[in-house]
Amino acid sequence: MSPPDSPDAFPAENLLGRETSPYLLQHKGNPVHWRAWGEAAFAEARARDVPVLLSVGYAACHWCHVMEHESFENEATAGLMNQLFVNVKVDREERPDIDTIYMSALHMMGEQGGWPLTMFLTPEGKPFWGGTYFPPDARYGRPGFPDVLRGISQAWKTKREQVSENVRVLVDALHQRQVSQPGSRIETGMLDRIADHLVGAFDPVLGGLRGAPKFPQCSIVEQLWRAWLRTGRRTGNAQLRHTVTVTLDRMSQGGIYDHLGGGFARYSTDEQWLAPHFEKMLYDNAQMVSVLTLIWQDTKSPLYAARVAETVAWLEREMIAEHGCFASTLDADSEGEEGKFYVWTEAEIDALLGGEAAFFKEQYDVKAGGNWEGHTILNRSHKMLLGDEAHEARLARARAILFAERARRIPPARDDKVLADWNGLMIAGLARAGFAFERPDWIALAASAFDAVMTHLRAPEGAADAGRLRHSYRQGRAQHAAMLDDYAALALAAVLLHEVTGETAYLARARELVGDADTWYWDAAAGGYFFTAADAPGLITRTKSAHDNATPSGNGLLAQALARLYFLTGDTAYRDRAEATIGAFSGELGKNFFPLSTLLIAADLLAKPLQVVIVGAPDEPRTSALIRAVAGAGSLPNLVLQLVPPAAALPVSHPAHGKGLVGGLPAAYVCEGPVCSAPVTKAEALAQDLRSR
Repeated sequence: MSPPDSPDAFPAENLLGRETSPYLLQHKGNPVHWRAWGEAAFAEARARDVPVLLSVGYAACHWCHVMEHESFENEATAGLMNQLFVNVKVDREERPDIDTIYMSALHMMGEQGGWPLTMFLTPEGKPFWGGTYFPPDARYGRPGFPDVLRGISQAWKTKREQVSENVRVLVDALHQRQVSQPGSRIETGMLDRIADHLVGAFDPVLGGLRGAPKFPQCSIVEQLWRAWLRTGRRTGNAQLRHTVTVTLDRMSQGGIYDHLGGGFARYSTDEQWLAPHFEKMLYDNAQMVSVLTLIWQDTKSPLYAARVAETVAWLEREMIAEHGCFASTLDADSEGEEGKFYVWTEAEIDALLGGEAAFFKEQYDVKAGGNWEGHTILNRSHKMLLGDEAHEARLARARAILFAERARRIPPARDDKVLADWNGLMIAGLARAGFAFERPDWIALAASAFDAVMTHLRAPEGAADAGRLRHSYRQGRAQHAAMLDDYAALALAAVLLHEVTGETAYLARARELVGDADTWYWDAAAGGYFFTAADAPGLITRTKSAHDNATPSGNGLLAQALARLYFLTGDTAYRDRAEATIGAFSGELGKNFFPLSTLLIAADLLAKPLQVVIVGAPDEPRTSALIRAVAGAGSLPNLVLQLVPPAAALPVSHPAHGKGLVGGLPAAYVCEGPVCSAPVTKAEALAQDLRSR
């Protein structure tokens, strides 16, 4: 047998069949000798003295599939990869800690990010060159992948000093990125000025940030909505409100929305919201459910209500995974073609709908030549409002016929792995929507998923991290140390479940999750939370950021959870930690406030909460009436709701401490800062009070 450090000791085969990630398993049949990320792969690179070729993607990624078919399934290209490199494949959704580091390195090289991410590393895991998608031969202004492979290998062999200098510069820069920029307290005036700047970056006609591609940007949309409620309504700055509603209207009626099956695609490739990148992600839809609900509470838009209900129906129908948790994504491709499952021809519509076809085609932009690559993406972009009840019922009957026909097609693949943070986002969205729309079944769905995640995404007994969260779960295996976002999203979800159900077990869960985050992720030297735990398997740097990406930042989410815990418990340690988290990054506002919306939302909540305490027996009809009055009182983004049984006592530091039933009747108390209203026992009076605020 060859010694462990001998090149001959390593298997000349693809090892991805041992993994559970659907993305990695998609590549298990490639002739490339793929390895999963781990010390064994880097030991092999050291023994062979070759670089590591790191390829990062995800199961629903269209260009990842393209590069696989063009290069990774090509015997000649695979032979070059196997000869010149140790090849490591990573699922970015399963290992966002790895993806974050090497995507940051790519940006530092002046390259635009995206997936597949292709990076070349030293055997110590340090980056020295990279890109995204590479074609099989030179095109699109990109070199051919075989030429890249030969060039990088030659540089490794003959220009090692230059490679080492690239490594030094990149790694130094990566270390600098973990240093947060502290600043002063974020005042309301600053939030308003930021909102005014953000409005100027939005398209006033089409919505969304100007240009293409267009992403949902839910945290920015919520930030603008809060500014409208906070000052825009009072000052008459209707542009804030218009920016939010035109963005949501366009998304809800555009091709980015699946008008037959519900749910939003990842983004639109054009500025019209017409042609999506057809993948559907759990996290996008979680955020859309939340923001549509928040704005519906004020506008009562039937369009927003419909899109929330349809998206939740899609979730229940297509995205329930093991144990009632939620799956991650639906692919963009089916039968090797992007969007094939979703698009139509005019002839198909005519054949299926007969006499109703003309009416449907006018409503959904169906025409002879199609509106996208010879086919039609269904959309109602020229109809920003829904029709009357009879009109919409007629369209619903037609959609049902098309939906049934579409179900006969080969569907996109589903990535059914369960991710703790994405589940937390959807649980939070369902809790908010279930409360606002008075849908206890949605709250029950959220509660069931939360309990399942907290049961199954745990490190097993005997593990070094026994009992703590894991990031990913599939086929009975909880894997990979949890990251900050996992704790943050689930802590906020637990707090919101507590608020809408009154169940103290969720409050205890939230405190437990925040406690673990403090223990394992807090930066005691500079404030804020690191992305990875102090005892997580070592990477070349430990990142720390409050920037939103496709998902809200963990620091921003946790600051929101901490603020809510402070208002609910009166424990000032939560307030202090929330303030310290926000302060650790507030110095970045002068440089770039666009990616900080989730953190700014936390600052707004911390500065001006609206605490509503309802004291009464949970099964008392008068208690239920008061709760419904809160749900129907309009858009209250800083609402912190506390449902208190008559025998329970609020913390001494709570502004409503000592307040209870009035004449034996359930009562509500509305508190802003240290001052609470007189008790209210009638639902309509409570609703009027809240609407006036």
